[in-house]
Amino acid sequence: MTDDKSLNICVFCGSSPGVDPAHMKLATELGQEIAARGHGLIYGGGGLGLMGATARAARDGGAKVIGIIPHFLNEIERTIPGIEHEYVDDMHARKLRMFDLADAFVVLPGGMGTLEEVIEVMSWQRMNLHDKPIVFLSDTEFWNGLVTVFGDIIKAGFAPESVHDDIESDESIEAVFATIMRRLKQGRKAQPLGGNLNGDKIEDLV
Repeated sequence: MTDDKSLNICVFCGSSPGVDPAHMKLATELGQEIAARGHGLIYGGGGLGLMGATARAARDGGAKVIGIIPHFLNEIERTIPGIEHEYVDDMHARKLRMFDLADAFVVLPGGMGTLEEVIEVMSWQRMNLHDKPIVFLSDTEFWNGLVTVFGDIIKAGFAPESVHDDIESDESIEAVFATIMRRLKQGRKAQPLGGNLNGDKIEDLV
């Protein structure tokens, strides 16, 4: 955390614009709001799609923006001038560096890379490796299906009921920041790990 009031917000999102203009609009507004609140932006370093829209808006609003990008993606994803970039060797190093710099994660609409990034930090949270807030954001119900899948996983016994408490999904930027501040204030209670079979009931699974 940069100080008591300023946070490093890591945004996971698509490097494509998608077909719905609402997604690009939301990305721009999130970048603007990150800057307006005096926070910093950590992101994947590319200049295209939702990723680029978020970064440009945050930069133009005066936020400190740091992009983390592997060398091989530098030309493909067209890094943005006027933004600080850290170049790493591979995708694994990229994700780890973004995690290390972040105080909280906001997940905008995106594709496979976005899913990979957020599922990994959710898995680390499930294993009590961190308590940083993770919040899905969409004003088009984009993430509703995924949230339903998470519920199905819990219902099927592949994750405990307590995982419900870690899944945060909001429809407005204002709500996202309220969720982040609430989660930072209340903290996260470490959850039990491992498989404990009691008769036919699975009480807890990673």
